Amino acid sequence: MLRPWWIGMLLFALAVAAVFAWLGQWQLGRSIDTNPPPPGITETVKPIVEALPPGQYLPEPLVGQRVDVVGSFVADDFAVVSSRFNDGVEGYWVTAQLRLDSAGLPVPTSIATAVGWTANRATADAAASALDALAGSAVSLTGRLISDEGPALPPRGGAVTDMSRMSPAALLGMWHDTTDLNVYRPYLVADGGDSLAGIVAASGLAGIDSPAPAQGSNVNWLNVFYAVEWAIFAGFAFYMWYRLARDAWEKEVEALEEAAGSTPQEVET
Repeated sequence: MLRPWWIGMLLFALAVAAVFAWLGQWQLGRSIDTNPPPPGITETVKPIVEALPPGQYLPEPLVGQRVDVVGSFVADDFAVVSSRFNDGVEGYWVTAQLRLDSAGLPVPTSIATAVGWTANRATADAAASALDALAGSAVSLTGRLISDEGPALPPRGGAVTDMSRMSPAALLGMWHDTTDLNVYRPYLVADGGDSLAGIVAASGLAGIDSPAPAQGSNVNWLNVFYAVEWAIFAGFAFYMWYRLARDAWEKEVEALEEAAGSTPQEVET
């Protein structure tokens, strides 16, 4: 280990370990949010234009953010989404394309909106038809922004338009009047507003249970795990140097023992 070659290898191992240690420290620094959003910030109602522009993904701090919107429903774009739970009861959402009419938004802009819930599919279908008669009328809603759940294949044996996930991307494929349309990536779960109570009651729907999101931890344990991994890699660099040096030493010892055990004639040969 004191030979120049192995001292050079040790210096190389030290350099590799230093890089790994720096990466571990950097990862550990990213694992703790030193400036987390204050508790309950999602409960402060904001105009949707101040919360998020259309076309962008919903960042983690804004999941569940309450916003108010003004607009009108688009005709023939009321759809039913299954596998929706309200207070633990499975049922259906009636959803709509809400064409927004808020200052500061590009024209036209829409957001997929969950209007109300029911436990019965027939009631949901009837409510969607009834709500279609209100298309074009101005509405003012308050609700929560929720991330797109992603599209899914329709249930086996069901119609191709059957949906079990709330996906604005999937709904966009069924909407009308979408030329040059700007669309929000998240969807809106309507939970209040002067216009909503009358709409829900008239259509036979119930309001959607939409509690505040749970307060998350300011520690990212995945990043902590990565930091520990980098520390292990740093230690492994030293182990590799030791193991290679020991293997070389053992080979030399073995060669010397074989030479010492040979007869002079065998050595000459």
